[in-house]
Amino acid sequence: MTETDAIPETALAWHRAGAPVAVATVVETWGSAPRPVGSQLVMDGNARMEGSVSGGCVEGAVIVEALEAMEDGGPRLLEFGVTDDEAFAVGLACGGRIRVLVEPVGQAMPVDLLETLVARRATMTPVAYVADLEGDARHLSDLAAYPDRFRLDRSGIEADGRTFVAIHNPPLRMVVVGGVHIAQHLIPMARACGYAVTLVDPRPAFASPDRFPDTTMCDDWPDEALAGLGLDARTAVVTLTHDPKLDDPAIRSALGAPVFYLGCLGSTRTHAKRVARLQEAGFAAEDIARIAAPVGLDIGGRSPAEIAVSIMAEVTARLRQGADA
Repeated sequence: MTETDAIPETALAWHRAGAPVAVATVVETWGSAPRPVGSQLVMDGNARMEGSVSGGCVEGAVIVEALEAMEDGGPRLLEFGVTDDEAFAVGLACGGRIRVLVEPVGQAMPVDLLETLVARRATMTPVAYVADLEGDARHLSDLAAYPDRFRLDRSGIEADGRTFVAIHNPPLRMVVVGGVHIAQHLIPMARACGYAVTLVDPRPAFASPDRFPDTTMCDDWPDEALAGLGLDARTAVVTLTHDPKLDDPAIRSALGAPVFYLGCLGSTRTHAKRVARLQEAGFAAEDIARIAAPVGLDIGGRSPAEIAVSIMAEVTARLRQGADA
């Protein structure tokens, strides 16, 4: 939800406070557009605003159109060409074009629909806001309607040329089991890629603020920790302790959840022993096959930092390309 963080919530709060409100959304881009599709801006009748649809270069024109839309109540579909001079001002190498949908709240954007959208976002439920760019129809859809768009975090216009789908995904999460050297490199990489990271390790010598500053840590036993985190389809789990007493409980918990990635450190021989233990515990072959092991893409990495790079690459491939990656 990076490009739309808090915009629906802000729009609803301002509307409930009695202000006229409009939401502007980038629905299509060409060339080096300043902001990606799905980026949003919310403003009220006094031109107070949050968010951005252009990085600044066409914001003024959008505000003028939004103020007029609040008065007449109808949606507006705007198209802007970003010139080379404007592009330079916002740090772009060249120009581009964007289309922006402006929707007054309570009119073009029904309040009950906005309330439901905000409620689903609050419960971390994947939801799509679907708008007819050539009419007034608006509705919400779930993951089953647009599985590829949800997997890729890709808002956009459908093949019919008129249906815009705005994807609102829960935040990405990564659970790292084991406060080892690899984790010291992997955790900042995951954060940079947009993941909220939790480090799980009951061993205080490994999971300490000195070793992992500004990191959310849990010192519960891994199975208890993962059960309390509520693993979902936006969660990646990586086990790094190389100790079956710690890794196996985490693996069993992750296999019982819809996590999109489960990677486990260890050699091929180590993984074979792991598979045998899981089979003995009653796990089916198709469940065990979900495990990425040895963890990470085979890029020849040897140092902890290189192994962390390979893990982050594999996590990204699994997220964006699916189970075949």
